[in-house]
Amino acid sequence: MRSFRHLTPRYILNKMKVVLYEKRCPDHPWLTKQANSILSTLLKPTDVGLEWGSGRSTIWLARRIKQLTSIEHDESWYKVVSIKLKEANISNTNLLLCKVDERHEKPRESPYVQVLNTFSKESLDFVLIDGKYYRDVCANMVLEKICSGGIIVIDNANWYLPCDSISPNSIPQNSPPASKEWAYFLDRVKDWRLIWTSSGITDTAIWFRPADKA
Repeated sequence: MRSFRHLTPRYILNKMKVVLYEKRCPDHPWLTKQANSILSTLLKPTDVGLEWGSGRSTIWLARRIKQLTSIEHDESWYKVVSIKLKEANISNTNLLLCKVDERHEKPRESPYVQVLNTFSKESLDFVLIDGKYYRDVCANMVLEKICSGGIIVIDNANWYLPCDSISPNSIPQNSPPASKEWAYFLDRVKDWRLIWTSSGITDTAIWFRPADKA
């Protein structure tokens, strides 16, 4: 049976704020308002980026960085985004269709993840993980591709990692992560700076790889 426990006055108010923000900013990524604000100041025209999960974020990111690779699993949505990129005259984005078959493939061997092999070590300034599949595996395997001072963004982080968020379906603090892969990820980034943002509806977390010492 579906639970409606989250339908509190605070949740309804937060939901209204999110809806209003999305109407006012229809071209912004489906991340938290705070995360979008932070990213708009961090991204540089020289950055090379990667995202799992195409959509509104694709054009928004492409207009702010040098080169973007966007990975999409859904063929119909891939076609929609392809048209939008063409209409927006975006030429610095490589939109890839990588279908997923969870029944017959191992996550780390999936083309959806293996696209990382096309990138050299520490070649990415920015990574957004917001796709439907294998988020925990993507998070771990992309770490060696992040350059010094680079960032990794995970949307809906509250669904997978322990936190103090009031957003629905959040994993409570002091509880284990959603998978062993997520636990491994947390251990690997324990020394990275983290900014955790929340709308009270969903959360977006941003990790910063420490800059290499001269």
